[in-house]
Amino acid sequence: MGISKDRLGALLLLIFSSAYWYFAYDIRLLPFQMNAAFHARTMPAVLGVLGVGLSLALLIFPGSKAPPEVRGFNWGIGIVMLVLMVLYGLLVRPLGFIIATSLFLMGGYWALGERKPWLLLVASVPLVVLFWILMTQGLDVFIEPWPTMFKSSGP
Repeated sequence: MGISKDRLGALLLLIFSSAYWYFAYDIRLLPFQMNAAFHARTMPAVLGVLGVGLSLALLIFPGSKAPPEVRGFNWGIGIVMLVLMVLYGLLVRPLGFIIATSLFLMGGYWALGERKPWLLLVASVPLVVLFWILMTQGLDVFIEPWPTMFKSSGP
């Protein structure tokens, strides 16, 4: 008896959502946030509960009987994107948010087939700068914009 692609996806979603829900409670709260109705743990916990509920619904209710079809996927692009994500995670602190995220987006666009350098720059850098401005100025979340070598070590 094989497992259908719907049930396989539901099982993977259940595992991911359960872990996400579990680790949502590892988010530290400041003392004044403890009794607040909405804080840093709220959305991750809600998303975890929704993910577990939806994946259980997919597992319980009947779905298609078709086995998973993995032929025809472009596995090379998927692997390149995974490598880019790992590199981004390793480089975001040393290179800073703006440079690392711009390089990540340009690499992703390049992997998906865009080869014009000017378009890679225009589609990446303004988006990253606008997102950084929104986060730092609009939401008051500090994100280190530049590489660590540009930071002063003191007075």
